[in-house]
Amino acid sequence: MKGRLFHILVPVVSVLLGLLIGGIIMLVSNYNPISAYAALIDGIFGNGYNLGETIRAASPLILSGLAVAFAFRTGLFNIGVEGQLLVGWLASVYVGIHFDLPKVIHLPFAILAGAAAGALWGVIPGFLKAKFKVHEVITTIMMNYIALYTTNGIIRAYMLAPGERTKDIKESASLASPWLQQLTEFSRLHYGIVVAILAAVIMWFILWKTTTGYELRAVGFNQHASQYAGINVSKNIVLAMAISGAFAGAAGTMEGLGTYQYMTINNAFTGVGFDGIAVSLLGANGSVGIIIAALLFGGLKIGSLTMQSAAGVPTELVGIVIALIIFFVASSYLIRWLTNRFTKGGKI
Repeated sequence: MKGRLFHILVPVVSVLLGLLIGGIIMLVSNYNPISAYAALIDGIFGNGYNLGETIRAASPLILSGLAVAFAFRTGLFNIGVEGQLLVGWLASVYVGIHFDLPKVIHLPFAILAGAAAGALWGVIPGFLKAKFKVHEVITTIMMNYIALYTTNGIIRAYMLAPGERTKDIKESASLASPWLQQLTEFSRLHYGIVVAILAAVIMWFILWKTTTGYELRAVGFNQHASQYAGINVSKNIVLAMAISGAFAGAAGTMEGLGTYQYMTINNAFTGVGFDGIAVSLLGANGSVGIIIAALLFGGLKIGSLTMQSAAGVPTELVGIVIALIIFFVASSYLIRWLTNRFTKGGKI
């Protein structure tokens, strides 16, 4: 079996195994897995509202998945997507509140502001990695906490409105779409899905169709060989983290300009940035795979609410299913062994 087909089989088999073992756990816990999964599917596709919410939830997941994937493609591990998302969220909301511009200027400006803030937050660990060889996993994790408490402090000091949040952004900076909301029975679906898909195309184009992308990938494969070939390794490390952070910051704009239209004081992480790691892993770090994986994760999260109300199954069981899917993707060697067993000649 050729490598490309194997890369497709890994996420597919992982999802099936995750659902299967999740069903077994439900049986052991005295829940009916057939009713649970039927409710889950109904919660995703049963009506326009749920479908709209699934797509809406997938928008920031796509962008956070792209952030993780871009860094991974260049040999880096960006665990700081959550923090980059938060600063991007705040920057986009700030622009949305404090500027008075025509929508054709205001909305792109707010999105770019969020992306720029995320890029800046990504540059810091990138610089530390390039200059002082500080591992990016440690610095990006630390930057998450700095982002959480810094954004909360800025809101409390300068942007606080009743309800422990900022004021609403101006309509000219909003991604909201009355047409999409009406089409999906007044869900919170907005134009962010268009931005997310466009970002996926941009990532593919940068990595595979530009000289810069070739250099970034070369540095990821082998820094020493790249340096010998005349590529500036330090510059490309910083650039890779900046672009990765920009995708993460744009994920924050999906929340600030689309779903909520404001930013709250967060007592904990949103989880969207960390979910991006799973989305990227399941999507094999490819643009198309990430879009599909994000839709799956968004559907599981939205559908789990119906599963709880209709079948009485706790939403935590969906979290277990998601964890199992990630486990099997990470254990791709197991899937290789299974496919070997059922492939003619035992060759893969």
